[in-house]
Amino acid sequence: MKKIAALCIVVSALIGCTSPNISPQSYSAGSVGQVNRTVSATVVSAREVAISGTNSTGSATGGALGAVAGSSVGGSSRDGLAGAIVGAVAGSIAGSAIEANATKQVGYEYVVETFNGNLMTIVQGADVVFKSGDKVLVLYGTPSRIIADPRGK
Repeated sequence: MKKIAALCIVVSALIGCTSPNISPQSYSAGSVGQVNRTVSATVVSAREVAISGTNSTGSATGGALGAVAGSSVGGSSRDGLAGAIVGAVAGSIAGSAIEANATKQVGYEYVVETFNGNLMTIVQGADVVFKSGDKVLVLYGTPSRIIADPRGK
């Protein structure tokens, strides 16, 4: 039983605590060969923002582990059932909080003005940072992103 619980903890740590990729430097395999619209823009403002973590598998994993741990409480099957229920609820809450905290990230919110005067806002990862006045290209897609304009205009 202890080996199963330990395995569940390791698996949940590997699966549930991976942050989504929000980098403007990375593309999914499905993006290869796709044509997307691109427009010139100038950064009007930039500010650091907190990007909330995910909340997908932590709750379920924590609930399952809590139920297993709680079911071993007490000597009767009635006590075990009550322990499993309480353990599942507590584990679910804890697992959700742990995953959300482990997957939160820092990013930047950019307001950009396109060549025709339209304003756009985009949030992306913090691995490439732009400042007000920087010339950028807005790449439409899923996800959309901004990159430095290599033309330097």
